[in-house]
Amino acid sequence: MRRAEKKLRKAQRELSRKQKGSNNRAKARLKVARAHAKVADARREFHHQLSTQLISESQGIAVEDLSVAGLARTKLAKSVHDAGWAQFLSMLEYKAQRYGRTLVKIGRFEPTSQTCSTCGVKDGPKPLSIREWTCSACGTVHDRDTNAALNVKTAAGLAVSACGAPVRPGAIPAQREETGSHGFPTGNRAA
Repeated sequence: MRRAEKKLRKAQRELSRKQKGSNNRAKARLKVARAHAKVADARREFHHQLSTQLISESQGIAVEDLSVAGLARTKLAKSVHDAGWAQFLSMLEYKAQRYGRTLVKIGRFEPTSQTCSTCGVKDGPKPLSIREWTCSACGTVHDRDTNAALNVKTAAGLAVSACGAPVRPGAIPAQREETGSHGFPTGNRAA
């Protein structure tokens, strides 16, 4: 995707130098449009591949509903916008529904990166520059992202059980026709 962005940047520079109304400007405009399409296609293809992989590998997925507008005001703004979080979430939603998987969204105000995943104590907000922190209550050293992932997993389990849906389905007894062995119906076994 970064390579396609470089080509897009170059095509836009060339377009800006062309005289308005000329045939060369029309050609350059089409070149910019194709470059934009390539960037969008690369992002969409990555989203499709990753969402399909996640849905096929797991029964349930938990995601945090992030404030993209808030993250876009940080130094990570370009990466946040390039990720296309809303498009990725919509793909996850429809694929989870299509294949009968569970998708749980955790609210953006859940303090996942502030809470200790070991003891549950809320340690307070931390700037994004702090990537590792020690819990003041139990002394556990946490990686910010790993700790948040564990808290999202815990919150997703609570959300599923609070909705009344079983977290683990119970054992399903075998049907009467299925209880025989080697395809023989019960009662008529070959000797």
